[in-house]
Amino acid sequence: MAQPKGYSRVQIILHWVAAALIVLQFVLHEGISDAYDVATQTGVYAFSAPVIGHIAGGALILLLACWRLILRNDRGAPPPPAGEPEVFRKAGHVAHMALYALMIGLPVTGALAWGGQMEAAGEAHEVMKNLLILLELAHIGAVVVHQRIWKTGLLKRMMRAQD
Repeated sequence: MAQPKGYSRVQIILHWVAAALIVLQFVLHEGISDAYDVATQTGVYAFSAPVIGHIAGGALILLLACWRLILRNDRGAPPPPAGEPEVFRKAGHVAHMALYALMIGLPVTGALAWGGQMEAAGEAHEVMKNLLILLELAHIGAVVVHQRIWKTGLLKRMMRAQD
């Protein structure tokens, strides 16, 4: 399979929808966190709008991450931009794979914690949430470095499709 020059329209849309849903998950986190604390103490699982939104958002992120991986496997991904130092190229690859792992692992551990009432899954979910925050900040920082320091035009690849 030849390596594409850019991402497809679907890949770009899935990227930005997943990004928006991840932000929404952080907004809705307090509601489900409070409900989970009550549930572990009382055994009563209350469903409010933030709880349902967090659960639905997590399930959708899981589906989108799987879809993105299927597309990446079928279509491929463009090569790293020229001008990116090799050490950052390798770090970027590892970071992207970790982001996919977290987009799958967080909904799974969340479902196990909430639906399966597994406290260890809830603890793993919290650890992964913190890792996701760090990776997302690194991801955004890398975009800034690409745009402002290396001037690789990286951001264009996630804005304009090259089918």
